[in-house]
Amino acid sequence: MKPLTIDYCGELYTVTEPVEFGIGREADLSIDDNPYLHRRFLTISSDFGMWWLSNVGTLLTATVSDSTGTVQAWLAPGAKLPIVFQTMHVMFSAGATTYDFTISSEDDFFNTAVTVNDAGGSTTILPVTLTTSQRQLIVALSEGVLTQAVPGRGTIPTSAEAAARLGWSMTTFNRKLDNVCDKLDKLGVAGLRGGKGKLATNRRARLVEYAVTTRLVGLDDLALLDADTAGASAAETGAAETGAAEAAEASSAREDG
Repeated sequence: MKPLTIDYCGELYTVTEPVEFGIGREADLSIDDNPYLHRRFLTISSDFGMWWLSNVGTLLTATVSDSTGTVQAWLAPGAKLPIVFQTMHVMFSAGATTYDFTISSEDDFFNTAVTVNDAGGSTTILPVTLTTSQRQLIVALSEGVLTQAVPGRGTIPTSAEAAARLGWSMTTFNRKLDNVCDKLDKLGVAGLRGGKGKLATNRRARLVEYAVTTRLVGLDDLALLDADTAGASAAETGAAETGAAEAAEASSAREDG
């Protein structure tokens, strides 16, 4: 088989048969000395006439996509998948840091094309429809990855940091995060729930990985963070207060009656 090329932070690595190529904290491609990262997290090996990407770790997962972002997979511990695209992007998080690299191949088993439709009032990308505030939330969480100072290495903010960036209360932020994760979970996006009826503890990282690799958000969306988020939050608060006042008035009218 033809060799593969891995591009991480501008450094190129060549993978040839029959040697297995390791990726991790202490491997052929040493990503970082991050203690949250496995010594050997991913491997690339040949089998059945194809190259395969395997997750040999025990805790971390990786998000894999083609160059268009229309094909996306979640590589859990113990899983492996064939490298069938000429360009394959790999993204994963360890602690508060998110890493990404690209695998290039001369062979091309599959081709993909992307169709994006925009409509006024909300944005539709593939089957996902997002409100403006939901999109702002995803962009706030993805900002550090989209604007990473070191290529291939970005950071994901805490919920408190993202809420402050948007000018929202933690209650508003968590409610909108729940709504976004529920919406994507119903569409079959893996990793946003830890079990039946339970949200995954690392859902922020998984949400960012999915959104960035599938092009759900991009650099152009960063302008949303400069929008009048405080005004939107105030409007939501005002609506909630109005609803509470109306409920109180209705209760008082019943008592008077």
